[in-house]
Amino acid sequence: MPQLLPRTAGALLLALGLAATSPAVAQQPGNPPAAAAPTAPTAPAATPQQMSLARDVVLYSGIARSFEVVVPQYLDQIGANLTRTRPDLIRDLNVVMEQVKPEFDKRVDEMIDNAARIYAARLTEPQLKDAATFFKSPAGIAYVQAQPAMMGDLFPAMQAWQKRMSEDMVTRIRAEMKKKGHDL
Repeated sequence: MPQLLPRTAGALLLALGLAATSPAVAQQPGNPPAAAAPTAPTAPAATPQQMSLARDVVLYSGIARSFEVVVPQYLDQIGANLTRTRPDLIRDLNVVMEQVKPEFDKRVDEMIDNAARIYAARLTEPQLKDAATFFKSPAGIAYVQAQPAMMGDLFPAMQAWQKRMSEDMVTRIRAEMKKKGHDL
């Protein structure tokens, strides 16, 4: 359980990064429509070797940890929600959740495969090989092991930085607007 917070923070940062770049966010009211992104030429199908290397990168880089925590977290949430008003369900619900967990654990492999396809589409075989070699090296292993703690430290540091940045921007803009005769 002690590793849950750093893992959750890492998953949250990943989700925030993905959400911030999603087309839905870009099209929110008040945001001008984004210019159509140029479409990249369709990449040739990845070779089996490229897919194997991409999967290694996903697994050894720690990215897969973000996917692996989803099933237990959802099961915990479902259990808490269902037993909040029906505590009599706990025993049977625990049995059922253990019964269905392997079925949903297989879906983690689906996401790992999806991530591997994305990596294989964006990186060449030599690049994937270099990345896999790094993540399997002592330095890469140390990086991946330290990553949850670093992400746990990074999240509050990022929040503090954003708060300071926002305050500094408002102060600076007010000062510049005051020079132009506007009191904000």
